[in-house]
Amino acid sequence: MCLTGVDYFSTLGYQPAIAALAAGLLSPFATVVLVLLTLFGALPVYRRVARESFRGEGSIAMLERLLPWWGGKLVVLVLLGFAATDFMITITLSAADATAHAIENPFAPDWFEGQQVIITLVLIAGLSVVFLRGFKEAINIAVVLVAVFLVLNAIVVIVSIGHVFENTVVVDDWWKALTAEHGNPLVMVGIALIAFPKLALGLSGFETGVAVMPQISSGRTKRGAGGTPGVADTPAKPLGRIKGAKRLLTVSAIIMSTFLISSSIVTTLLIPQKDFEAGGPANGRALAYLAHQFLGDGFGTAYDVATIAILWFAGASALAGLLNLVPRYLPRYGMAPHWAGAVRPLVLVFTGIAVLITLVFRANVDAQAGAYATGVLVLITSASVAVTLSALRKKQRAATIGFAVIAVVFLYTTVANIFERPDGVRIAALFIIAIIVVSIVSRVQRSFQLRATSVSLDANAIDFVLTDAEEYDSIRIIANEPDDGSAEEYRQKIREERRDSGIPQRSPVIFLEVYPSDSSDFEEDLLVRGEVLHGFRVLKVTSGNIPNTIAATLLEIRDLTGVVPNIYFEWTEGSPISNMFKFLVTGTGEVAPVTREVLRRAERDRTHRPEVHVS
Repeated sequence: MCLTGVDYFSTLGYQPAIAALAAGLLSPFATVVLVLLTLFGALPVYRRVARESFRGEGSIAMLERLLPWWGGKLVVLVLLGFAATDFMITITLSAADATAHAIENPFAPDWFEGQQVIITLVLIAGLSVVFLRGFKEAINIAVVLVAVFLVLNAIVVIVSIGHVFENTVVVDDWWKALTAEHGNPLVMVGIALIAFPKLALGLSGFETGVAVMPQISSGRTKRGAGGTPGVADTPAKPLGRIKGAKRLLTVSAIIMSTFLISSSIVTTLLIPQKDFEAGGPANGRALAYLAHQFLGDGFGTAYDVATIAILWFAGASALAGLLNLVPRYLPRYGMAPHWAGAVRPLVLVFTGIAVLITLVFRANVDAQAGAYATGVLVLITSASVAVTLSALRKKQRAATIGFAVIAVVFLYTTVANIFERPDGVRIAALFIIAIIVVSIVSRVQRSFQLRATSVSLDANAIDFVLTDAEEYDSIRIIANEPDDGSAEEYRQKIREERRDSGIPQRSPVIFLEVYPSDSSDFEEDLLVRGEVLHGFRVLKVTSGNIPNTIAATLLEIRDLTGVVPNIYFEWTEGSPISNMFKFLVTGTGEVAPVTREVLRRAERDRTHRPEVHVS
């Protein structure tokens, strides 16, 4: 919870000031709208996400399953772009805001002034060092920071509430000013709803809440009736982990909602509105302002230090989310090099991107807020759409209607935020374009790799190849594109190959057929099944990439039998150019030469490389 909380709870460092600036005197009402949407919108959505996507992939994995083939992959790439926007801007914006708190502190050295960029870069570098050391260190730091920060915030809020009770005139003054400015209660509600999208940063912790699920320990569920033992978790159904994740999300939401409402009330009542404006002493640091005013500069400095630390480390949960998401998708899609699955190289890549963003935006918090809110809202909207589709597919009518309403509310919020701050979409578009371009280039470069993560032959298939290897010291395989499966199909195919390729009449042959599946999948586990059809031996395998699958199967047969197999193809009709694009998109195309090229790259020794014959 604390690893999630360094992102979620750290927004208390600037959320009350943003709410006051966005909604003015109506800030408490707009915050109530935010809390209601948190508890009755985002929380139910992500509790369901935790149940259906418990490996830490979040709502993106749900959409991937619900939208298969290339359409699903494209949706995932776009959402990864928004996730990258959310998480990367979390790192840079939080570090920049930590720098702002440091510079505004009365005890800060004079040379801090004007050094926002340098200080922010130092904080980002420090975050990178922590993750290069290890993930356990990051979690330990998060626990200490969150505990201290929440205690200090509680003290500031309680003391501030005490000042409100001692000076109830501030409530009267606020109400008079509010009614004078917005006389109609309906107008107040309308303005609060309009201002709500600007407060969306207060929802920033939910996607990271499910992203850290792999860190939640599994165990046994609670005991059943009569004290019977609970059911132990299994990888396919980790009930204990799911229960723990739901508890994490619920407790986090309740804690944050309590702080959001109480901090919004005291900051609105006790801080003049002009002080929230750009350049004002409460701009971006409302609770810090109250800490210094009511508890002195000593406590205020302690609060500043805790705020600086948690804002700096808010990037930890974002970095954890990135390190969890990227290796789960891009390498598996063939859209990133293999090293993208390793932690330390990715940390360095993300650190470099964070440095670039900081330099471009000059460590300006306001300039990055739009992109941050856009990333947060798009991910929550996609999650609400995912759970709606899931409920619809499972024919859960009440859940479908409820989640659909939530999805519409978040969609409105997202669209309103985009129109209000279009710079967020522009920044996200850069991430999306970068991910798609890198993905396409990587997929093309890796197109001739062996894609099978494993190849298994069933008992019949093993018997076929071992028999030929032991009795004839040769294995001849004919690649056959499945047609009607008739006896005539196989007889005609074998006649043509014996005539055109010179296969001896007495030499036995085995047919190999690849049945197409989702061609957008890059890596897959292959199962080769052996069947006897019309007296002919046939090896069948299902895959989305035919040439690569044939090559992997031939190499497995060679390793299993110790005999280098021969495979026989006929030329594919059509233009080589169109066949090339067909291979890249559908996994078919010009099968024979591509199979040979995959084999050439996988096995450099020609004497051990399966022979490809084309006629």
